[in-house]
Amino acid sequence: MNRTILALCATGLLACTGPAAFDPSTVDDASEEQISRVEPLSWWTGMKTPLQLMVHGPGISDYEVSIEGAPGVSVAAIHRAESPNYLFVDLDIRPDATPGSYYLLFSNDSTTFKYTYEIASRKAESARRKSFTTADMIYLIMPDRFANGNPANDSTDDTAEKADRKAPFGRHGGDIQGIIDHLDYIDDLGATAIWCTPLLLDDEPRGSYHGYACADYYQIDPRFGDNALYRDFVTKAHEKGLKVIMDMVPNHCGAAHWWMEDLPFADWIHQFPEYTGTNHCFAPAMDPNASEYDLQQLESGWFVPSMPDLNLDNPYMLRYIKQWAVWWIEYADLDGFRVDTYPYNEKVPMSEWCAAVREEYSGFNIVGECWTSSIPQLAYWQGGNDNRDGFDSRLPSIMDFPLYEAIRAALPDDSPQWGGGMTRIYDCLTHDFVYADLSKMLIFAGNHDTDRIGDLLKKDPARLKIVMTLLATLRGIPQVFAGDELMFVSNDLSQGHGGLRVDFPGGWKDDTWTLFTEEGRRAATRSTDGAEVRRGEAQELYEHAAQLFGWRRQKEVIHHGKTLHFLSRDNTYAYFRYDDREAVFVFVNNAPEATTIPWSHYAEITASLKNGRDVLTGTATEITDRTEVAPRTALVIEFERQSNTEHE
Repeated sequence: MNRTILALCATGLLACTGPAAFDPSTVDDASEEQISRVEPLSWWTGMKTPLQLMVHGPGISDYEVSIEGAPGVSVAAIHRAESPNYLFVDLDIRPDATPGSYYLLFSNDSTTFKYTYEIASRKAESARRKSFTTADMIYLIMPDRFANGNPANDSTDDTAEKADRKAPFGRHGGDIQGIIDHLDYIDDLGATAIWCTPLLLDDEPRGSYHGYACADYYQIDPRFGDNALYRDFVTKAHEKGLKVIMDMVPNHCGAAHWWMEDLPFADWIHQFPEYTGTNHCFAPAMDPNASEYDLQQLESGWFVPSMPDLNLDNPYMLRYIKQWAVWWIEYADLDGFRVDTYPYNEKVPMSEWCAAVREEYSGFNIVGECWTSSIPQLAYWQGGNDNRDGFDSRLPSIMDFPLYEAIRAALPDDSPQWGGGMTRIYDCLTHDFVYADLSKMLIFAGNHDTDRIGDLLKKDPARLKIVMTLLATLRGIPQVFAGDELMFVSNDLSQGHGGLRVDFPGGWKDDTWTLFTEEGRRAATRSTDGAEVRRGEAQELYEHAAQLFGWRRQKEVIHHGKTLHFLSRDNTYAYFRYDDREAVFVFVNNAPEATTIPWSHYAEITASLKNGRDVLTGTATEITDRTEVAPRTALVIEFERQSNTEHE
C-alpha cells in the first residue's frame, strides 16, 4: 500500500477492504491554508489531452495523493517541484469513467484532507466544433473601451488598479456585459465573429486595462465580469450566429501573477542576473546564419519589465499551457484563438502546443500575431509551409501584416509613380505563392496596436469606404477594429496606445451621444473621446461596410474563390474573385480624378461573364468601355460565369 492508504487505514478513515468503503464525510475538506489552488479548475470525460493537475499549497509536496469517488479515474503519477509548495499530479481518466465529483485525498504521516474535483460529461460533438474561416468577418473589441454594462464592477476590492475614465492608460469600465448589450450592433454590421483582447485577470497597478499581463490564467478579470458571465457571453453570441475568438498569451504573464511570489521551478520563467528584454527580432528563428545569442534573446528576453517571459522548454509549463487552452475551449465553448506575440515563444514547444489543441479539436483555427514586414518570414510561421529547415509551426493561420502595410501605404498616396499608390497592394499579393494556405490569412487595416486608419486617412469617408471594400473582397479572413467602421480617430496621437484605444460613444450610462444607433450616427458634428464625425458620415460609412459584409456572408466565391488581378500605373487596382460558377469584379479608383474601366484588358475572363449586378446599388451592369468610376471610389460587380473557361 502507498503512504496515503496506510495513513487512512491507520486513522480508521479508510477500511483496508478497498476504495468502495471510503466515506468522504469522515475526512475534512481542504482549507485555503492547505490548498490555495488546483488547476485546471475542472475536467471532462472523453478528452484526448492528458490531465496533469498543478496543486499549490504550503508544504503540499510532503503529501501523497489518491483519488476516490467513482470508478475510472486514478492517480497515475505524482511529481514534486523545486518549491515545496507544489505538486503536479497526473490523473488517468479511462474512457468508461463516470462523470461527477471526485475526491482528491491528500495525506502525510499526521494529516489527511480531501479536495473535491469535478470531472464533467463532455458536450456532444465538442471535438468536432466548427471554427472561424474565410466565411467570417471578425470584429475586434478592446472590452475596457467598448461599453460599460455594469458600472458596479468598474473597481473591485481585490484588484489593484481602480477605474479612471479620464486617464488614457487607465481602466475606463468597459466589460463583458457591455459587449452582450451590443451584440445586435455587431451582428447588424455583418460581423460573424468577435475577437476580444484578453479578458483574464490583469492585476498590474497601472495600465492593466489591455489585459496582456495575465495574473491568473483561469480567472476572468472581475472588472470585466466572471467566468460564468464570459460563458454566458459566448452562449448569447452563438444564439445570434456570432463566433467567439479568445486572445491567448502563452509567451508571458504579468509581474503580478500569483506564482511570481513562489515559482514551482527556477526555470518556470526566463531569469537573468539583470533585466534582459527581447530583441524584438524574429529573424534568428529561421535565419541559417543566426547566433545562439540572438535566438536566446528573442525567445527568452522579456517583452517589457512588467511581463515575465514564460519558459516553454520546461515540460510542466508546456503541459500547463496546453491544458489551459483546452480548458477554456471546453468550458466556454470557444470557436477560435488568436495568439499574441507568437514568434517570441520557443518555436518547437509552441508547435507542440498548436498540435495539442488541434489533436483535441481537429477543426479549431488558431491565428498567430507574427508582426513582420517580411513576406518570407511571415510565411515561415504558417503551418504546412515548406521551410528549408524542416520546421512546421502547425499554426493554421497568420495575421497578414505585409498586406496591412500595403493597404496603409497605398490609400493615402495620390502618386501613380512606379511602385506607388494601389500598385503596392498588387505587389504584395504577387507574393501569395510563398504561403502554405491563403484561406488562413487574417487581413486587416488596423487593430488595437496600430494607429487608427481614420487618423491615417484624415477621416476621409471615400477612402475609408475603399478600405472596407478591400477587406470585404480580398482573399483571406477580414478583421475590423471596433470603431473603424465609423471613422474613429485617436483622442490624442501623442498618447500612443492610450490615445487610439478610444471609448465607444454610447457605451457608458452618462454618454449624451451614441454611435450604436442610426440616429446617433446621423447626428451633427460632435467629438467624444476622439470619435469626431460630420453629419451623417458615420452612418454612411457604417451602411457601406454593413452592406458589403452582409453580402459577403453568403458569397462562396469570396470565401473560396481564386484571385485574378491586373497591373496598372494610374493609382487604380482591378481584380476578380472567381470560381466556375460566378465572379466578383472589384475596381478601385484611388486617383483624384474619374477614370474609365479598361474592360478590354480583362478579356481573358470577361468572355465568360454574364448578368452583371452592382453590389452596392443593385443595378444591372454591362461590360462596356464607357463604364466610368468616380474619384476615390470602389466598384463591386457580381457576375454569373459560364463554365469550362480558361480561369477555372
